[in-house]
Amino acid sequence: MSPKNSDKASLRVEEARVIEHLRAHPDFFERHPEVLEQLQLPHHSGTAVSLIERQVGVLRERNLEMRQRLNALLTTARDNDKLFEKTKRLVLALLEAKQLSEVVDALYHSLAADYDVPFFNLVLLGEATTLPASNARVVGLDQAHQSIGALLRSNRALCGVLRSEELQFLFGDTAQQVGSVAAAPLYHGRVFGILAIGHPDPNHYRSSMGTLFLSYIAEVLNRICPRLLA
Repeated sequence: MSPKNSDKASLRVEEARVIEHLRAHPDFFERHPEVLEQLQLPHHSGTAVSLIERQVGVLRERNLEMRQRLNALLTTARDNDKLFEKTKRLVLALLEAKQLSEVVDALYHSLAADYDVPFFNLVLLGEATTLPASNARVVGLDQAHQSIGALLRSNRALCGVLRSEELQFLFGDTAQQVGSVAAAPLYHGRVFGILAIGHPDPNHYRSSMGTLFLSYIAEVLNRICPRLLA
């Protein structure tokens, strides 16, 4: 028997099994309506399509669209739940910190381990001799305004592609690897720092993106850090 005839024979055997199963279980389509929705029965009039067939086709398309929307909503809900849990862990860790070094360590650990952020840095403005020791970078206020004055004056979180000197100031030795940035100035009466996160993809952080998460973390730091900087 040729391979082609063998395939046809196998197909007939499979079809026979399907027919036998359907006859033995006449309520099959009632228990599995999703299968019935996918069946295609051509009209006997040839290429003509009856009104009922057309209506069924439209309903199938709408049903598929609704399922896709529902799946997208469920995916978004799951992502939001995960983001909420990560943010809760970070905020609790920041609130429990008793020293500036603990705040910075908790922030850096969360960004790297929970959020999988490739590049990040917390820059504090002031004199290294007057600020408590931590893994945050300390830079003079004048130098900061010369390098990232526009970011500091914005008074809000920003996303997008930055100039090379701005990247160098925020990320140091890894600046050339950063394609796009989200940054939030830190304020408590006056600007005292900036939190920056970066990604190799220039389109990852876009100016049209929302900055709710970064702004929220910045607000938490605005309330925790000043009492530990003295």
